[in-house]
Amino acid sequence: MAQVPQRFFDALAVRTWCGLSLRALGRAREEIDAINVYPVADGDTGTNLYLTVESAAAAVEAVFAAHEVDAGAGDAEDGDAADGPSLADAVGAMAHGALIGARGNSGTILAQLLRGMAQVLSARGDSPHTGGSGLRAALRHAAESARNAVARPVEGTVLTVASAAADAADGAGDDCAEVALAAYEGARAALAATPGQLPVLERAGVVDAGGHGLVTVLAALVETCTGRPPETGAVLHARVEHGDADPAGECAAAGADEDGPAFEVIYLLEAEDAAVARLRQRLDALGDSLVVVGGDGLWNVHVHVDDAGAAVEAGVEAGRPYRIRITHFGRGDVHTTGAERPPRERAQRAVVAVVPGEGLAELYAGAGATTLLARPGEPPASGELVQAVRRAHAREVVLLPNDAELRHTAAAAAEQARTEGVRVALIPTRSAVQGIAALAVHEAERRFDEDVVAMTSAAGATRHAEVTVAERQSWTTAGICQAGDVLGLIDGDVAVIGPDVSRVAATVLDRMLSAGGELVTLVLGDEAPQDVADQLEARVREAYLAVDTVVYRGGRQGALLLVGVE
Repeated sequence: MAQVPQRFFDALAVRTWCGLSLRALGRAREEIDAINVYPVADGDTGTNLYLTVESAAAAVEAVFAAHEVDAGAGDAEDGDAADGPSLADAVGAMAHGALIGARGNSGTILAQLLRGMAQVLSARGDSPHTGGSGLRAALRHAAESARNAVARPVEGTVLTVASAAADAADGAGDDCAEVALAAYEGARAALAATPGQLPVLERAGVVDAGGHGLVTVLAALVETCTGRPPETGAVLHARVEHGDADPAGECAAAGADEDGPAFEVIYLLEAEDAAVARLRQRLDALGDSLVVVGGDGLWNVHVHVDDAGAAVEAGVEAGRPYRIRITHFGRGDVHTTGAERPPRERAQRAVVAVVPGEGLAELYAGAGATTLLARPGEPPASGELVQAVRRAHAREVVLLPNDAELRHTAAAAAEQARTEGVRVALIPTRSAVQGIAALAVHEAERRFDEDVVAMTSAAGATRHAEVTVAERQSWTTAGICQAGDVLGLIDGDVAVIGPDVSRVAATVLDRMLSAGGELVTLVLGDEAPQDVADQLEARVREAYLAVDTVVYRGGRQGALLLVGVE
């Protein structure tokens, strides 16, 4: 359906832009992956850009959903409640979502481009929208901040395309549509010139993959502002005349990456500005393709190195790194071209599980599952689940979302994996303790359907609960809670409100065992009192004969305590 032309850029336009960008990158993903030869011929730039924008779009949707909830809970007399989130709220969510979901070199740079735009647009305070001049200033700051985030900028890349977009926008009028169209045309012209700026692109006969992705995103901006895609909506001539062969293969044959670093290291980092400045210097000395983006205490770090351990240690010295991903560029890895690596035999069956903490990730991995870590407040996107299924490299996959809120996301991921020839069964586990029960009865030697039935039955027979702390005053099924109250949730509903973790946990456990049980599973978070597990184990021994208890350490899992009763 055609969009209404936008003379101004507001929160709704941000939402529309993210949605259109995601769909456009979804269509262009395979083509962008196919021409990815710089800085490493790893064939994943399109996928990385898609995952980055998917995270940004999800964050914006969450802001709109939260505002709708707040508006519904407010008095009808509060006239402003129904107006929707502000422009600053929307662009801030977009930038934060892109930052925490950024993938690869190009995805990290795109996250900084979006953050640069958000910094300008958020500075307009309570203004509900901006005109062409604001959008033009945002594009300029985006290009400059992205260039500053890269340790050693190279021309002929997405940075060049971003700068050309900003230059072209400078000559446009004060209408958002004119600015967006000028930026798109300038970026498109710059993209066509990239093979003449980077020899590796010229040898492979392709334009820059990251630049291609940015032009795709800018085309979506044009559609957002005008109501229709630009007439030259497709990025033409992704391959130049002599680029009929596989570009990644040609790049490898030319030895483009022969002497490059062995590992790609990416992590989110909580750190102060001064510590990050020192980190940049240290990582720049360790490797190349260094991009550090973010601010306000949260950063996304990307670097190619030979010593992956040293890159992570540098992050530990600077602050608290997490969501650490290390990819080997060597033979047999996903970054090696098809001509170089022998195909790896698929396993017959695998279990893929979303887990809320590092401790549970180790437990699940020890049981043979492929895990995807979900940080508190940072649920994984469907694209990340698809990537985890691919990583499992199996013909059959049992998917455990372990969160009721992830059911639809997991269903979308399962559907995508099925189109790639993987047989996927989704077990709607609502808690990690249900996933533990399912994993305990998993037998890869059984027929797939029988295994799925057994795992589903085990999960369904496990009641789940959690003990957490209320962040704000709110209505619950157990009454009104205040910020700081301890909440006990049974099967997703608040059942107990109290001031003390141990007492609330004991009450929750008693209510769950009142209906019977054979095994109690306790998963302690980092912030739970150290003696609460001992107290609960003693209570079970004294009051519930023939009931066993097992305790795990979950790490930073959000909830103070997870409880399962089978």
